Amino acid sequence: MSSAPTVYNHGVSWEEGNSVSQGYRVNGTIYIAGQFSHTLEGEFVDGDAAVQTRQTLENLDHVLAGFGVDRSNIAAVDFFLVHAKRDFEAVVNVWKAYIGEHRPAATLVGVNYLASDAQIVEIKVIAHAA
Repeated sequence: MSSAPTVYNHGVSWEEGNSVSQGYRVNGTIYIAGQFSHTLEGEFVDGDAAVQTRQTLENLDHVLAGFGVDRSNIAAVDFFLVHAKRDFEAVVNVWKAYIGEHRPAATLVGVNYLASDAQIVEIKVIAHAA
């Protein structure tokens, strides 16, 4: 296994414009930036917490696949919700369907604001490459 860092990007304009990557792998650990509900063309997918969570997890799958891994490689997940009390159940139900029997460490944090006014869910992950 190479210790040289590698990156993954969706190819949307704000990545280069903001000098960020969607994922960064070094020494077998994959740090995945907070994902949110946008298409791979960069268009925001508005909707309730369940809709945004499903799109966010689809984007997460793209990043994981870009590193040649899948959901079973997720070691830790952080959920950021603008309306944590209101949306907790919807987000957790979508997550449970997504993750199946795998049980990574998890944190859920209520926040006042995310990057976009319409964004109510963001999900950040640490995964392992082996």
